[in-house]
Amino acid sequence: MLRFKILASVVPLMAAAVLVRGGPGSPSHPCIAFGETPVELASVPWTAGLHVAFTDDPARATVRVEITETAEAADFVLVDDGPSSETDACQSSAATRLVAIAAHPSGADPVIYLTSHGPADYRIYVRSKTFSARDAAALIVGAAGGHRHLQAASL
Repeated sequence: MLRFKILASVVPLMAAAVLVRGGPGSPSHPCIAFGETPVELASVPWTAGLHVAFTDDPARATVRVEITETAEAADFVLVDDGPSSETDACQSSAATRLVAIAAHPSGADPVIYLTSHGPADYRIYVRSKTFSARDAAALIVGAAGGHRHLQAASL
């Protein structure tokens, strides 16, 4: 009888874990291939090697990302028409760099300020059904390891 009680308490926990991780067969999280390294938004924050945060105050930002109106003006262009036909373009592996968006930054986390005009460390163009501008900014900053792109990006 004790075994049944243990089993009855473990099964709901296992089901909850599957749901937290996104469920079996759930769509993948936003991901880009950066050279040979896939960079993906983590499904759970504690698995990420890098956390980024966003701010509305440019003075608090450690990285500025401009959202451009044209692809020609961008350093990073992300355009998709929905689900990709390349199903293995960004599969998770041991080399995958996981990035999580933190609600509150710690002292070491990059803090991203999204702007519509420069100066900026990165310039991105996003037209996507699956990626938001925040997702794309988090991925590009994560791909760079949280470092600034330009040496003299100033306010």
